Amino acid sequence: MSQSHTQNDKNLNTLDPNWRSDALDLGLDYGMQTIAVRAGHHRTDEGEHSEAIFTTSSYVYASAADAAAHFNGSKTGNVYSRHTNPSVRTFERRLAALENGERAVATASGMGAILTMCLAYLKAGDHLLAANQLFGSSIGLFNNYMTKFGVEVSYVDCFDNDAWAKAVQPNTKVIYCESPSNPLAQICDIGYLSELCKANGILLVVDNCFATPALQRPLDLGADVVIHSATKYLDGQGRVLGGALVGSDKLMQDAFTVVRSGGISMSPFNAWVFTKGLETLKLRMQAHCQNANQVAEFLAHHPNVSTVHFSGLSDHPAHALATQQHHMQGGYGAIMGFEVKPQALSDGGVRDAKAAAWHVIDATQMLSITNNLGDAKTTITHPATTTHFRLSAEARAEAGVKDSLIRLSVGLEDVADIIKDLARGLDSL
Repeated sequence: MSQSHTQNDKNLNTLDPNWRSDALDLGLDYGMQTIAVRAGHHRTDEGEHSEAIFTTSSYVYASAADAAAHFNGSKTGNVYSRHTNPSVRTFERRLAALENGERAVATASGMGAILTMCLAYLKAGDHLLAANQLFGSSIGLFNNYMTKFGVEVSYVDCFDNDAWAKAVQPNTKVIYCESPSNPLAQICDIGYLSELCKANGILLVVDNCFATPALQRPLDLGADVVIHSATKYLDGQGRVLGGALVGSDKLMQDAFTVVRSGGISMSPFNAWVFTKGLETLKLRMQAHCQNANQVAEFLAHHPNVSTVHFSGLSDHPAHALATQQHHMQGGYGAIMGFEVKPQALSDGGVRDAKAAAWHVIDATQMLSITNNLGDAKTTITHPATTTHFRLSAEARAEAGVKDSLIRLSVGLEDVADIIKDLARGLDSL
């Protein structure tokens, strides 16, 4: 807080300096890249050009009355870094501006954001309707813990609009989907789901982790809440963990109280990393998508690949929908799944689906065999035995996670080198 505050300061409604209006006037209709570089920063009395990192757990007040005013809410300002920190707030404000939302709430991880969503918007007796095609940990959270506390959970195919409508119950409170999804990059019709939700008094929550606001703004398409694992593309270099929710001020206040009470908090350092990551998000996503489009074409024409799950391919069933929902021309994300064909062995046997997939993965020399994604480095993994291994065989089948499936997160290396590395294993099957 400013040193100009004295022990006799009685103006308890005055905002602390670092809570002033956004340094960038968002009413002037700036472009996305300008918002990504400049929005949300509250410059301190030090006059710093780059955003500062506020590594403090608590804050000092001018008087007992000043402290009481902060705690009871009659004066807006910092209280405790579990729920109010300038570095975290800068990231929240910038992300909210990019998503065209009123407010964002940051969390310790992407799963922390999903847990916050559940605790904020669901209670015992409510029904959560979700897509079959979700990250394995999300399904585990819903099935193992939300049901434990009395929330009903059911799943439908994300492509099937009729199935969504038929699965709605009188107690359905949240519809949850990923678009694109993990690991098959399926696309949900967000506009349709928004109409369905509005007609039934349901909240539509969309995980926008794979697309990011550089490609898609679900709130503009009718969603109520956007979820992010900031760990992925918002950082973009695999450095730190974090998550976020974005939506209306009212809905985000509900999420904020969960974070405040539950301590699902983002650290100031991580928030600073994410803020700097947002500066290059659009530029990185353009490059990711350009590489991914070429890699997908290579895979689609390889004789040892049976299927490529990527909406950027013109014959993908959701290609037109993805083109409509993604506002970046030619931008379909950089996550794809592809299935390899089992191959006959020289001894007369057949290499099974898992062995074939593992062969392709193990033959790479440059790609990173890791479960993370959204990194500058291309990553490759076998979902059935990593990200989705805790699911039953039946649940994996419903999600389309076969033993033959490989998930690829296309990075920013020279695309010719990515293709060459994938070809090592595919050519030698």
